[in-house]
Amino acid sequence: MITLHGRTVVPGYARGRPWSRPSPSPAGAASTPPRAGSSSPGTPCTGCPFTGKVLVFPSAKGSSGWSGFFQSTRLLGTAPVAMVIARISTKSALGAVVTRVPALTDLDRDPCLIIRTGDWVRVDATHGLIEVKPAGTS
Repeated sequence: MITLHGRTVVPGYARGRPWSRPSPSPAGAASTPPRAGSSSPGTPCTGCPFTGKVLVFPSAKGSSGWSGFFQSTRLLGTAPVAMVIARISTKSALGAVVTRVPALTDLDRDPCLIIRTGDWVRVDATHGLIEVKPAGTS
């Protein structure tokens, strides 16, 4: 079990499989319909669903459509269960707030290097903790 410590963006608890990506901007508001709950075209995992997963990403870039996109995923039931943001920006912070899911940032280690798709993750954003059980471990 690996433990990471970070700063709370939105308090709360969640657990599940992560959807982790090394590049910024997990969703493109202009190019991906919120009902899809998936990544935008041209990303390393085009169309991969993040619905019901712990979304792990380095930062946000692009347009200010982030908040509208993530609010729509919440309203449509396609939102992630939590967000882990390596470097917070106003776009990613607002996206987390309107999604209303537990969110952490400024972790003591880079979550994009530690957390992999397929692991099991428990997010305690109220206390600034993430527990990672790597895939393949008992």
